[in-house]
Amino acid sequence: MSTDREALSSRVLPFMILSDGSEASLTGPPPPLPHYLNAEGRAMARFAVEGNVVITGGAGSLGLSAARALLEHGAAGCALWDLEVTLRSAQAQLLDLAKDFPKARVFGVSVDVTDAASVTEGVTAVVQTLGSLDHLFCFAGIVGCFHAMEMTDAIWRKTLEVNTTGSFLCAQAAARQMAAQKAGGSSVTLVASISAHRVNFPQAQAAYNVSKAANVALKSSLAAEWAVHGIRVNSISPGYMDTILNAGEGNIKTARESWAERNPMGRMGALGELDGVCVLLASRAGSYINGADMVVDGGACCF
Repeated sequence: MSTDREALSSRVLPFMILSDGSEASLTGPPPPLPHYLNAEGRAMARFAVEGNVVITGGAGSLGLSAARALLEHGAAGCALWDLEVTLRSAQAQLLDLAKDFPKARVFGVSVDVTDAASVTEGVTAVVQTLGSLDHLFCFAGIVGCFHAMEMTDAIWRKTLEVNTTGSFLCAQAAARQMAAQKAGGSSVTLVASISAHRVNFPQAQAAYNVSKAANVALKSSLAAEWAVHGIRVNSISPGYMDTILNAGEGNIKTARESWAERNPMGRMGALGELDGVCVLLASRAGSYINGADMVVDGGACCF
């Protein structure tokens, strides 16, 4: 033990490298929009999504909605990562998505975000099929509500393993590929939550809150380290979204009523209301947004 402590004084710290922001770097400003475009063309170009997108938890309702929006804005390809059982249950929606965008490559990949080897295989499959990986959105996550004194260590570890470690492993693998491409203009977007910013009420969910707060901190660290590679890293913190995860009767209905009553807009978020910020963060319009957490909650965090 004493030897380990003595070694601290001679350790070598890994220093970050920051970009100089020059035009020759991977963080220089984007070129001006073409002068020949009319107003409509400039508007479309400003929010165009270039390259290929990977969405973890992509077979879920929020992931599928984001995928459709990114494809509408020009994504050349979209790989939806999820567990095999979830991909099977969403097969009809995946087929519809592919049918609606025949010029794009849309496909599912079975990936366990908590398994580094599975994540690496997922990146390989994407690059082999699409040629590049340019934007990553980490929607994969689990929710568990338990009183803290009754929560098992297994539940605690599983929540952080999926929500936080899973996000890191996917971001790390994607960033390695993006850096190797040396193209710049890439983005990684972690999905956090308003749970990262305040204690939820009335449900008890300490592990989930901590996992999402960790994602906000992770976003900042990765944004600082990876900008030099032309990779912007941001996070989205959604409020309560009106999806199947928050549906049902019993006391969850009481919780839903409480969430709406405590929101200045008086309601939960509707499916599709995260899509705009996803497009922003992957497009030219977000080219100088790095290290930001975008809270999309109808004003819930005002209280």
